[in-house]
Amino acid sequence: MSQINDNELAQDIQKQESHDINRAPSNNMAGSLVIPGEAGSQHQQGGVNSIEVPATRSSISDAQNYMHNLSLSPSMKDRRGSRNSFGTSLPIPRSKRQSRLSSVHYPSGAAQRPGMPPIQPSRDIIAAQLQDLAGEKVTKAKDMAFVFDIDGVLVHGDRLIPEGKRTLEILNGDNELGIKIPHIFLTNGSGKLEGPRCEQLSKILHNPISTDQFIQSHTPMRALADYYGTVLVVGGEGYKCREVAQEYGFKNIVVPNDIIAWDPTIAPYRVFTDEERATSNPRDFSKMNIDAIMVFSDSRDYATDMQIIMDLLQSENGRFGTRAKDPVSQRIPIYFSQGDLLCPTEHPFPRMSQGAFRIGLEAMYKALTGADLERVVYGKPELATYKYADEVIASWMEQIHNDERLPSNIYMIGDNPASDIIGGNMYGWNTCLVRTGVFQGGDNDENNPASFGVFKNVLEAIQTAIRKEIGQDFKFEFNESINPVTGNDGVSAIE
Repeated sequence: MSQINDNELAQDIQKQESHDINRAPSNNMAGSLVIPGEAGSQHQQGGVNSIEVPATRSSISDAQNYMHNLSLSPSMKDRRGSRNSFGTSLPIPRSKRQSRLSSVHYPSGAAQRPGMPPIQPSRDIIAAQLQDLAGEKVTKAKDMAFVFDIDGVLVHGDRLIPEGKRTLEILNGDNELGIKIPHIFLTNGSGKLEGPRCEQLSKILHNPISTDQFIQSHTPMRALADYYGTVLVVGGEGYKCREVAQEYGFKNIVVPNDIIAWDPTIAPYRVFTDEERATSNPRDFSKMNIDAIMVFSDSRDYATDMQIIMDLLQSENGRFGTRAKDPVSQRIPIYFSQGDLLCPTEHPFPRMSQGAFRIGLEAMYKALTGADLERVVYGKPELATYKYADEVIASWMEQIHNDERLPSNIYMIGDNPASDIIGGNMYGWNTCLVRTGVFQGGDNDENNPASFGVFKNVLEAIQTAIRKEIGQDFKFEFNESINPVTGNDGVSAIE
């Protein structure tokens, strides 16, 4: 295969993007997924609270490539004509997250000193004085940011990777300037609300993580609530994904258990418990249409979920008990929150993730209908996810430094070349590959090499990046002895 450099790839993508933008859309095109924003749609200019970002992967599945060989991580060059080509649009939330934090926190709320400056902890005062004296370093520290994958970089499931704790301590102010270095979390993980997930991670990592700096694979999918009324939500543990959909603003939510409670014959091999039946919400689904399918997280029951999804994809406009005369034009849209085939867990080897479920579904659809499934995939390395990350970084900068902007030097740290590194490279970020998760290769990944390098762990990666941006002599701890309150020798911070 001939070698293709990044410039050639970027030019091809730009040409394809221009072609797609200039092409007049039509709802009557055979094989075209009806998506928000197409001609004739009531949301042609996007939803009230959303914008639409051109997709970097074709909406047409490439199941044929996997019918006999489930490739682990096809390279960017191999995928340039399929999943990385420009196709449909992916809505993401339009407005920035409302700030819920301030740069200074008080145990009982705001300081009660009318007309007087707020009271700050003594360490913050010392840090502020240090930062006043080190203007150049402070400027550089505020002009860089880190974007972290989570599983395989900071944690393995519920188990801490030790270097993850120290990494966040440094970025949260345990450094020579006492300054917070901007960082957010961008994970293809999913399946629960952002709030509980941040609480869980904060306990594991022994560092506070705010929902305002946290993006799961399905977080941008909240924008889809503007477009679809009745949706089937698939995946996750118990009914947690239904709770996610409710939080995101979806009005009429159906989960597989609701359907099985209505008609157990749909999944003949499913053992449906009394507890599941009691918590389900059965309706007469033969008299209502499902507008779209949302796979929010990994399936816990492949057989049942695939059967239900296949019934809907072959139905007449999403109504159970029907078969479409033209399954392509009458097919309802299906969205996946991410496309990773594997995910690092506490098991010694990475486990199958949502991408494996998607490929199985694509292959099954191809085998039964002879057509490729048209679908939309969010998550890394999709462009829309990185556009949304920009918004979150800028918002977080405003919260911690009162300066809403994007830093010039952004570092993506991940363990999966096929999502973290591909996505970061395509978006122009500095990419760092760590050896604590999916990647266990040689000097760098052959197909999707990290632009900034490969590191033993996350701590080594951030220390190398900070020294490059701020200076080789930068110290990764705050000197408590210069604090006259907590220090022993009363050293002045400004001497």
